[in-house]
Order: sequence, then C-alpha cells, then structure tokens
Amino acid sequence: MSTDIIALGFFAFCGGLIDSAVGGGGLVLLPALLHTLPEFSLATVFGTNKVAVWAGTLSSIFTYLKRIKIVWKLMIPTTISAFSFAFLGAMSVSYIPKDVMTYLVFFLLIIMAIYTFTKKSLGQTHANIQCSNKEILRGIIFGGLIGFYDGVFGPGSGSFLLFLFVRGFGFDFLNASASAKLVNIGTFSAALLFFIPSGNVLWEIGGMVAVCNIAGAITGSFLALRYGSGFIRIFFLILLVFLIGRMGSTIFGQL
Repeated sequence: MSTDIIALGFFAFCGGLIDSAVGGGGLVLLPALLHTLPEFSLATVFGTNKVAVWAGTLSSIFTYLKRIKIVWKLMIPTTISAFSFAFLGAMSVSYIPKDVMTYLVFFLLIIMAIYTFTKKSLGQTHANIQCSNKEILRGIIFGGLIGFYDGVFGPGSGSFLLFLFVRGFGFDFLNASASAKLVNIGTFSAALLFFIPSGNVLWEIGGMVAVCNIAGAITGSFLALRYGSGFIRIFFLILLVFLIGRMGSTIFGQL
C-alpha cells in the first residue's frame, strides 16, 4: 500500500472524527482526495468523497440515537427539505458564481465564531421544543437553504446546521450535532443520486476511505457523548477558526 493511500486513510479517520462532532470534516478529507487522485475529474473525486462521508455520517447517527432523543416532528420535514434543495443545488451548480458564495460564507463563518465565543451559555442547555407549525416551517426554510448551499458549494454546511439548531431552536450542542447529522444524510444522499449513476465514484478507494471515515465518526461521536456540549462548543470554535483561516488564505491569496 502506497504512502499516499495510508495518508488518505489517516485523513479520512480525522475527517470522520471532526464531522461526527461538529461537522466540517469534508474540509479535511476532500483536499487529501484531491492530492491523492490528481488524474481523476473533480466530479469523480467529489463522488468518492460523498460515499465516504455518507457512510461515516450514517454510522455516527446510530451511535447518537442510543443516547439522544431526536425531535422527529421537526427533523423529518427539515431533512426532506434539505434533500430536495440539495438536489436542486447540484443541478444549479454551473449557474452560481462560486467566488460570490465563497465571500458570503467567509463572512458568515466570522459572525458565527464571534457570536459563539461571546455567548458563553450558548448551546449549554436544551430547550423543550414545542414544534408548532411555525417551528416546522422555519426548519423547512432553513433546511432548504442549507441543503441548496450544500448541493452548490458545500464547505461548512454541517457547521451551519449545528449553529442553526443551537441558535434557532434552542438545542444544546450535543442534540444539535446529532440532528445536523440527519440533515447531512439527506444532502449527501441527494448528491449521490447524481454521482453514482454517472459513474463518478471510485468504489475500491471509496470503500477504504469509508471504513476509515466510519472509524473516525464512531470515535468522534463517542467523545461528544462522553464529554457533552461543552466539549462540542470548544471543538466547534476551533473548527470555525480553521475554516476561516483556510477560506481567508484562499480569498486573499487570489487578490
């Protein structure tokens, strides 16, 4: 086994660990895939990545379900909305300027980081969600927006979902992390409806990466359940700083 493949397995494990706790693991795994598979098209790299993160996210959901009570009345319509709009986003990918999207996401990440850092009590307690029609409609709208973004662009979508559930619905970070995984399964599945029929998945590499991603996801969800919302809040802030730095270097490096 080549050194690149071993390194890819390591990054897949790290991506699964991060993604299961706070989202954003794709920003660890995807660059590793791009480096390891330079001879393949972006569509093939993206398709292989989606198979791995889909498997990792699914495994982490089962770990969370043993301990977390999901608000299904809210999550089912939110996930369906995210799935539908992720499919539309993938169809619209060639029509939306990604430079504009990059700037918008960059500033939103900064706002999220500042807000989370200054609000020390944010996400420490879990509200009793009543799930009136108003909350369900809000879930459908925000689920659709983030789903569309994930279909068009993607980086940080799991972090946006986590922040949405904490700030918008009063979840603690642990419940928000589990709920975000459900929505991500919907958006990843929508993307795979494009990539698999078009032959843009390297199944042998994707299978190996998926196994490593699953191992990381189980580890990450165990740590999240073991250390709770305080741990996830700190991990979330670290991830936001990483995302801001990564996107900032890309943006300002092009100026």
